[in-house]
Amino acid sequence: MKDKAFVPAVLLLCFWVLLSSGSSRLLQSDDKGDELKNYISWEDLRVVEEVGRERSSSVKVKDNNLVNQESNMATVNASRVIVVDKRGRGDSVTVQGAVDMVPDSNSQRVKILILPGVYREKVIVPRTKPYISFIGNESYAEYTVITWSDKSSDPYSNGTELGTYRTATVAIDSDFFCATAITFENTVVAEAGEEGKQAAALRVTGDKAMFYRVRVLGSQDTLNDATGSHYFFQCHIQGSVDFIFGNAKSLYQDCDIRSTARRFGAIAAHHRSEESDDTGFSFVNCDIGGTGKVYLGRAWGNYSTTVYSNCYIADIITPVGWSDWDDTNRQSKVLFGEYNCRGRGAERRGRVPWSRSLTQDEVKPFLGREFIFGDQWLRL
Repeated sequence: MKDKAFVPAVLLLCFWVLLSSGSSRLLQSDDKGDELKNYISWEDLRVVEEVGRERSSSVKVKDNNLVNQESNMATVNASRVIVVDKRGRGDSVTVQGAVDMVPDSNSQRVKILILPGVYREKVIVPRTKPYISFIGNESYAEYTVITWSDKSSDPYSNGTELGTYRTATVAIDSDFFCATAITFENTVVAEAGEEGKQAAALRVTGDKAMFYRVRVLGSQDTLNDATGSHYFFQCHIQGSVDFIFGNAKSLYQDCDIRSTARRFGAIAAHHRSEESDDTGFSFVNCDIGGTGKVYLGRAWGNYSTTVYSNCYIADIITPVGWSDWDDTNRQSKVLFGEYNCRGRGAERRGRVPWSRSLTQDEVKPFLGREFIFGDQWLRL
């Protein structure tokens, strides 16, 4: 796969251009036609004005529609940029405020450029707003943080408990979302066995989402990878208990997976409950380390599917490797597999007998973007 690196200097120049204008910009896109909106490309993860092209005029929202200030500007071949700056020099001081500026049922890519800062807020990208990008500067991903501290036992507005689903600091419910160089964080700290401490930093229920070099930080239930097909590339994800969980079909490639467990915990808890579901988690070329003694995965669903391939696994894995979630009936139904992994944590002596050491032919469907049907929605 060809990895196109961002150029920080170009992005910083773009920051100055945008901030000096004091308004959002409609930038010319490289797209050749409207059909490309149904793909995520590297262009959707950066903000660069082409040299030699005349900049377009600014746009604004009126009556829930994008209004072009120059009638001869074709919005179908353009991407709107909204700048978030907590110091007040952009279009919004909050990330949610920028999302709210995007009209419902928008049909073009909208890039939300988030400048460095700590944004203490909950953010929801609703299902009615597809084609949104969250873009930070790759040099400042650790300093561009969206953070909150809800946990499942907190009270909800109707008097019940909040529940894990609603704890997410950032919830992505729309399709064709992508993000880069942003930190999603939930500051609640939990250890195995603690009640009511489930606390998600990120929830993804939309389909066809890509996360590139993002950081997802939490403890128990950090990443709710709930539904849809998703691609996590070169991301940092950390937590202690079931910190990657859900029923999505997701590829985690070249990611840094970090356990923060003090004693014991689990990395993945996949929730495939029906044999007919086409879902699963595939970890490829990941670096897995941290603290504690944790499971590679737990069978949250009867047909839970989790595979680790070509990963480096440090000595943090409990020898049995996998848990059936105290339901022995799941042992014959789940697919818990390992292939060509290395490191002391990859030693398979002591593994539960119902986990599998996959052959090259068996692991092939899990190794590339074809696992998530990437040819249908990724152009990288």
